[in-house]
Amino acid sequence: MAKTRRPKQITKIDHVCQFLIVLPRTDPLVWRRIQVPEGYSFWDLHVAIQDAMGWRDYHLHEFIVIDSKTSRVKRIGIPDDEMPGERPCLAGWKVPIAGYLTYGAAPVRYRYDFGDDWEHVLEFEELQPAGPGAYPRCVSGRGACPPEDVGGTTGYAEFLRTISDRRHPERAAMLQWAGGTFDPHVFEPTAVVFEDPAERWKTAFQQRGSERTG
Repeated sequence: MAKTRRPKQITKIDHVCQFLIVLPRTDPLVWRRIQVPEGYSFWDLHVAIQDAMGWRDYHLHEFIVIDSKTSRVKRIGIPDDEMPGERPCLAGWKVPIAGYLTYGAAPVRYRYDFGDDWEHVLEFEELQPAGPGAYPRCVSGRGACPPEDVGGTTGYAEFLRTISDRRHPERAAMLQWAGGTFDPHVFEPTAVVFEDPAERWKTAFQQRGSERTG
């Protein structure tokens, strides 16, 4: 695990970035539209995506972006100090989103859970003045978040086929595993609760005994 420095908290919000997040190859299609402060880091954005989608942040993640100056692919997430050369990765809490996510920028891939390999497509839509109230916000979306550890898009499709077939011998067990009930169409943007990225950072690093630096 990389040495970490606690992310800065944003106290003043003048403008917000609006993003469309799509989880391809899901049926019904899962997507969200969110607004986050312009001054966010990639770590902050990661937390907002997790909360808006409905993931529980149990697994590793990374953003795959294209540097507009060099046209090179960069990975942004949680660096691994033990094997830094195997999968080079910039620390998300050190990289502002403004340098990569703006007008004309190519869509970004956001990967979550390298086993199930949930690959989201993240597209910058617009920059707008911040309104009254708190940010981030989920302004629209559809489709329930797939259950954690369901097996990626293939496993999710099989899960939906199983629970939709009342005669399937594994239906009851699958529903119980998913919490008792599951409706793939249910999503309510106003029900999304966003956690403070700094608090999520504490959970991810301080409570795991990571070394805090400068």
